[in-house]
Amino acid sequence: MMKDITFYGRFEADILAGRKTITLREASDADFVAGDRVRVSRYEDNVFFCNIEIIDVTPVQFDELNDAHAVQENMTLPELKQVISEIYPGLKSLFMIEFRLV
Repeated sequence: MMKDITFYGRFEADILAGRKTITLREASDADFVAGDRVRVSRYEDNVFFCNIEIIDVTPVQFDELNDAHAVQENMTLPELKQVISEIYPGLKSLFMIEFRLV
């Protein structure tokens, strides 16, 4: 059975173009392992737009986020930290999910 994940619609074009290759999630949204094939939909309307394969899932602390994470998210570091703070206010322990389009 294929797992599901959602992304905000504003990230769809970046994912489809291969510019966004990671997502940062809280533990309850990071139940994936390398090799999982995952169905991707938009968060706002649950419309499917692609499948991805999980490359790796690793823990990362908010304070450890750096420019490399930001590049993989196709954002600047300040933008990335702002988005994460809006989605997960006060959360310090995250999981980085690396993926590729399939």
